[in-house]
Amino acid sequence: MLPGFSFAQNTGSKKSSDNIEKKVDSVLSLMTLKEKIGQLVLYNGSWDVTGPPSDVGNKEKYQKLKNGEVGAMLNATSVAGTKELQKTVIENSRLKIPLLFGYDVIHGFKTIFPIPLGESASWDLEAIKKSSSIAAKEATASGINWAFGPMVDISRDARWGRIMEGAGEDPFLASKIAVARIHGFQGDDLSKNNTLAACAKHFAAYGFAEGGRDYNTVSIGEYELHNTVLPPFKAAVDAGVASMMSAFNEIDGIPATGHKGLQRDILKNTWNWDGFVVSDWASIAEMIFHGYAKDKTQAAELAMNAGNDMDMEGRAYETGLEQLVKDGKVDEKLIDEAAKRILRVKFKLGLFDDPFKYCDEEREKKDIYTKENLEASRDVAKKSIVLLKNDNNVLPLKKDVKSIAVIGPLADDKDTPIGSWRGMATPNSAVSLLEGIKTAVNQSVKISHAKGVELGVGERSFVRDLKVNREDFKGIEEAVKIAKDAEVVVLAIGEEAFQSGEARSQVSIELTKPQQKLFEAVYAVNKNIVVVLMNGRPMAISDIAEKVPSIVETWHLGSASGNAIADVLFGDYNPSGKLPVSFPRHVGQLPLYYNVKNTGRPTNADGMVFWSHYTDEKNDALFPFGHGLSYTEFEYKDLKISAPSFSSGGNISVSVKLTNKGKRKGKEVVQLYIRDLIGSLTRPVKELKGFELVELAPNESKTITFEINEETIQFYTANKKWEAEPGDFKAFVGGSSNTDLEIDFTFKK
Repeated sequence: MLPGFSFAQNTGSKKSSDNIEKKVDSVLSLMTLKEKIGQLVLYNGSWDVTGPPSDVGNKEKYQKLKNGEVGAMLNATSVAGTKELQKTVIENSRLKIPLLFGYDVIHGFKTIFPIPLGESASWDLEAIKKSSSIAAKEATASGINWAFGPMVDISRDARWGRIMEGAGEDPFLASKIAVARIHGFQGDDLSKNNTLAACAKHFAAYGFAEGGRDYNTVSIGEYELHNTVLPPFKAAVDAGVASMMSAFNEIDGIPATGHKGLQRDILKNTWNWDGFVVSDWASIAEMIFHGYAKDKTQAAELAMNAGNDMDMEGRAYETGLEQLVKDGKVDEKLIDEAAKRILRVKFKLGLFDDPFKYCDEEREKKDIYTKENLEASRDVAKKSIVLLKNDNNVLPLKKDVKSIAVIGPLADDKDTPIGSWRGMATPNSAVSLLEGIKTAVNQSVKISHAKGVELGVGERSFVRDLKVNREDFKGIEEAVKIAKDAEVVVLAIGEEAFQSGEARSQVSIELTKPQQKLFEAVYAVNKNIVVVLMNGRPMAISDIAEKVPSIVETWHLGSASGNAIADVLFGDYNPSGKLPVSFPRHVGQLPLYYNVKNTGRPTNADGMVFWSHYTDEKNDALFPFGHGLSYTEFEYKDLKISAPSFSSGGNISVSVKLTNKGKRKGKEVVQLYIRDLIGSLTRPVKELKGFELVELAPNESKTITFEINEETIQFYTANKKWEAEPGDFKAFVGGSSNTDLEIDFTFKK
């Protein structure tokens, strides 16, 4: 630890902030150019850190650590490992500047919560915050102090594998969830040893990759960028996020990693953000493949001048920056600024006070994968389940039902529920659906199980392509046999864990052929089917949705998956989830989203063919954004507005009476949508602008009120700024984006 750099605990005070700035400047004044550049280097901890590295590349990295020429490490995931690496730097480097240790803490560390897309379906911000805080507690107990999350990319294309990692298609919901996750990770004091620095990613427009293909080109207009893509990032900045990660994609010809307009102009200057930007894995060097840089030296020049502070495994900054400064192509002031941003976070984390504060073996033993954490995982998981369909009240099932046939390739799968981006989860550690059902029902219930078919994909692997096998129909006969005799069939189908996630884009989002064959065979002998859908993306299941009475969307729910699903199937928990993303009728509808533009020909009022539509499918979603059923019935009525108009500086309120008309206590996500009828730019037909999670007992009513002010109706206008334009509006309130309960109002400047 450098002498004289004691860290004040109250990180939120101006005095503390000023104190940190003085310390950052003091450290920077002692640093050589090579040491400053070293702070901008992020290495992968890919060797056995308890012993000397074996290959030439790792020996070079190890020497740079000893020289103080590395600022951070990723994928070192144990107290023993991080302690040894930190010790290497502290005991050998000249200035003893501590390392950051980063890791992809996406939906848990060892205790796994629902995939982020699934967790977003809870619309429960406190639950989401809690899951992130538990993940932070576990990760920090294992030596991590920096999480590469949350991912706040908006995506409207279910083909994109990384859609599972975000909060769906809507910028308002995604912004709220981003803030909840950041607050969960960072807490109210980054210097505490159970909080870690968050990293909002990927800046920007990664979810708009053409064709839904990962790493692909993005072509997006300025207004779409500002109104749809950037709001969650701005919310992250306002929430005090410590870092951001640039994106792999290019935007209209400029790779995001080298995009000055995004990183330096908007993020750092317009938004006045003081955190640091880290590249994605080797994305600085990948500008060579983009055809934007001729070599690593030019890539380093472009990235640094654009505002990218840290180089993750690209080896570009260490290769080129020193010479670029000497040649006058990069101003050393930019190196200073980047190093200051990184040092600032290290001071906020308290690393200069105690570089080993996250290296506590006792915490590692007692704070990870605890009973309490698993119970929290189950609680969040059941809140994330969405009841898509429930004709004839097939669900909830009675616990004394005579017989249940649990069928499908995912029925007894203990690994798929963990999902992709699974942190340090133990493979095959999740509670399976079959286990959950057996635990939930009475002993008298006859439970039969048949896998039916293999899932239809190859070996489970994070790093290899999954080869799809669509011709394996073994086991269908056994499944049909038990289905015939069962009172109800629970059919567990969907996607393997690694069918979604990074580099897991697909042109097909339907069930694999073996699963479709299994469904058809089972349905032919027993139509009383509850489909339990496990998946990392919206799937095109129109055929199944048309036939079966009940569908439960369970995503990949994490460690407690089977128990959480059973909680919903048997009515111990009344489902309350709502879709954060639209489910298409057909893959050909993609990209698909609720907040569309009207177009000049929205309907076929004249009965002619010349309107915006498909000739072979409907335009709308199979299950729209915001959709989700309950075991009780909610009635919306008496939509009122406090005044017909408001002016600048004022506001109005919209209220609705919500009544639980059913026989069960339940939760409902009441949603407010706005339509701006005329704008300087064309406006969406609906935009989510508010929501409230409400719990009501049977026959209980509550009036829900939403305030509408200038901020509610503002957007990035043709004037190239955020503002509210005068005019006429509609407000919609209901239980999904397809609500038609509306009221008019006017805004006057």
